[in-house]
Amino acid sequence: MTEPSPGLTSGAVARSLGVAPTTLRSWDRRYGIGPASREEGRHRRWTPHDVAVLREMCRLTASGVPPAEAARAALAGGAAPAPTSAAPAPAPAPAPAPASPHPAGEPPPGGGRRELRGLGRAAVRLDSAAMDELLETAIAKHGLVAAWEEVMAPALHSVGRTWQTSGDRYVEVEHLLSWHVSSALRRFGAVARSGPTAAGTPPVLLACVPDEQHTLPLEALAAGLADIGVPTLMFGAAVPPEALDQAVRRTGPAAVVLWSQARSTAHHPLARHVADTSWGVRGARIRPVVLLAGPGWAGRAPAPGMLRPGGLREALSLLRGLCDAARDGDGDGERSASVSART
Repeated sequence: MTEPSPGLTSGAVARSLGVAPTTLRSWDRRYGIGPASREEGRHRRWTPHDVAVLREMCRLTASGVPPAEAARAALAGGAAPAPTSAAPAPAPAPAPAPASPHPAGEPPPGGGRRELRGLGRAAVRLDSAAMDELLETAIAKHGLVAAWEEVMAPALHSVGRTWQTSGDRYVEVEHLLSWHVSSALRRFGAVARSGPTAAGTPPVLLACVPDEQHTLPLEALAAGLADIGVPTLMFGAAVPPEALDQAVRRTGPAAVVLWSQARSTAHHPLARHVADTSWGVRGARIRPVVLLAGPGWAGRAPAPGMLRPGGLREALSLLRGLCDAARDGDGDGERSASVSART
């Protein structure tokens, strides 16, 4: 990591170390880990020595040392007591995964690597304020789709892989990170849904197949659809077949997105049943298009009436087209032809 130049502001130092400015202020107030000098108006200016102390504080707290002990050791320039056996060693900073578990199947191009590294460090420290700030920054800077593909999904994948290979440690890190990612997606979606939506657009129904608990990819898709003005109905994790059937019949969606994280949860008979569901008057029956989203559907070509998007961007593009066609009054024949052309 490049050493910040002398006289940096708290914001610049926080970005360099992957912590929230509020965390720096808290450490200064509670433990005396602050800048040696302040400008008029009490603006903090951090020297290289100040930043070195902060970096040691970050390293120690990430390794499980209590903040008060870590602060004493960092200020003294010595070693802190080793963390107890119940405290985990620091998890590695996340690296982009070659096959991330989300609708985006392509490797991230790397524009959000700084936020990705910072998010990983903040998650290991259980630093809620830093995670919120980094997630908001990533979305504002890169847009929702890139932020999901380059920052959120790789971080979740890395943390999940870490606890799976370390004897189920770091579960608390994954749970906290998942909560903050979900919160960021829902905040974005709530703001986007306050904008205009084309009248008469049928909704897109989002659901996990039975026995599937991973909802974050669907939450990312829901937020992206809200951003382009497509109404959604999110039914969440492990939707029973009977409930999904009733939801489709009652709402008449333009499309149904079924998420499966693993092949063990992929429910092909249910997908076929949903694709065959129809409503409307005889002679003009309408059926929804089914999008098979997630890695669980891999290995089998989609059947007629179904699509398997290759990524979040493709899913958003497909769903916008399907909703536009449904809103403009295109019949089932035109919708089915469009699906057959892509499958």
